[in-house]
Amino acid sequence: MIGTLKRLLEGARTVFVAGLAAGALALTATPALAQNPFSVAVRVDDAVVTNYEIQQRALFLQILNAQGDLRQQATEALINERLQVAAALAVGAEASPDDIETGLTEFAARANLGPEQFLRQMASQGVAPETVRDFVANGITWRNVVRSRFASRAEVTDEEVDRAMELGTILGGGIQIALAEIIIPVTPENQANLVSELLRLRTQIAGSTETFSEAARRFSAAPTRENGGLTGWRGLNELPEGLRDLFMSMRVGQVTEPVPLGGGQAYALFQFRGQREVEAPDLPVTAIDYVSIAIPGGRTPEALAEAERLRNAVDTCNDFNGVIPGGFQRQSVAPRDLPEDVALALRALDEREMSMSVTRSNGTVLLALMLCDRERSEPEQGRDAVRQQLIGQRLEAYATGYLEELRAEARITFEN
Repeated sequence: MIGTLKRLLEGARTVFVAGLAAGALALTATPALAQNPFSVAVRVDDAVVTNYEIQQRALFLQILNAQGDLRQQATEALINERLQVAAALAVGAEASPDDIETGLTEFAARANLGPEQFLRQMASQGVAPETVRDFVANGITWRNVVRSRFASRAEVTDEEVDRAMELGTILGGGIQIALAEIIIPVTPENQANLVSELLRLRTQIAGSTETFSEAARRFSAAPTRENGGLTGWRGLNELPEGLRDLFMSMRVGQVTEPVPLGGGQAYALFQFRGQREVEAPDLPVTAIDYVSIAIPGGRTPEALAEAERLRNAVDTCNDFNGVIPGGFQRQSVAPRDLPEDVALALRALDEREMSMSVTRSNGTVLLALMLCDRERSEPEQGRDAVRQQLIGQRLEAYATGYLEELRAEARITFEN
């Protein structure tokens, strides 16, 4: 949870992954809590954290695809936030209403949604709008506190930037990983049983690369199925942040649990195949230029045939202007801002290749994707990006130490 809040602190960059419905949440309250969810769970100095807040935050974390003991993570995060807000009030650094609305808009944009649409989608899965707003507001508030206290101590010299670029590990530029993937879009026919079926498949293929690849050829909808699910070596920075954290903690051959992608439009199993560092990495990818075409019918033979027709009708992304003028969307997006399923589909493509693995609207719309270009920063832009990342890392270290001080000085009492 601390990692999630830190990414929000750095500019509301947390990856949105809409996941399981509220009923699937494996966090069961005791009968007493169910009867009185607003009872006090923790006292933090003069503030309190209620059981309702913990239940809401844990559910929200699951929708964000957090792993582990979500109730414990929610409890710890809310305790920290009480301390962080108190620190902000002491120096007048709390988030303003305009800051909160801007942060909420940026947060919702990770799911290609407007803020009100995002809040409605969260409410449909049991998360109250106040829970989301508090999450965003507290992250911005803590960012303000950290910057006001430590910005002057986080400056980075030109020599430090040179050294970071020479090492080639900043921004993930010098780290590449290899994966195998099985991606299955959600459809009305498989929606009820897809997660349980993937869990059953996972037990059969875990630890075996050959069995995983065979399953990818049989079941995956991603274009990588033709290669046994293998994605090839790609820079770590090309992946969404939440997935980076997940893969960096895996060992070779390990298979993930089902991972929801693209607002719950698909589920994936990933097998970690390896990691390497390159001595002379490319400049970091700053934007992905791609075309998307919404085709009614999902992955029906008719929709797939239409996507294939379009692929055969164009040689470059510019050709879509003459083939389907106004019938496609072209955009250039930072890797961290792509929806997970779109990022994974594009990651497996070379320029001018097309993917037909992504769907929308519960599998009823096929989102055909063509990669136009991976835009890389010019040298000076690359220096600025490295400098900002180094500053962010330094601020993060200061923030961690300061929060530890606040916790050490606080009176924290658990009521149940």
